[in-house]
Amino acid sequence: MSDTQQRIDTLVKGNDVVLFMKGSASFPQCGFSGRAIQILEACGVKAATVKTVNVLEDAEIRAGIKEYSNWPTIPQLYVKGEFIGGSDIMMEMYESGELQKTLAATPT
Repeated sequence: MSDTQQRIDTLVKGNDVVLFMKGSASFPQCGFSGRAIQILEACGVKAATVKTVNVLEDAEIRAGIKEYSNWPTIPQLYVKGEFIGGSDIMMEMYESGELQKTLAATPT
């Protein structure tokens, strides 16, 4: 495992909720990342409890996360070490109530 993949793995497994995004929770730098934060907040997750990783600050993480998840786009949400998906999947899961159930098992 490369150093970058190890760093990503440590982030994913060391935090209950991790969002790899463009920008930060307080200042998303793309619409999809902003929507991902809004969905999490709508589920009752406080932005302060989400570990966000700004992929714009680290080109290795930006490229490496796509390889790690085998998912081509950002943002990417992980809950308890499990890859959930990007903002479209988050929205579908939110609308069905599945995302709320998944997040309910994590501290808020």
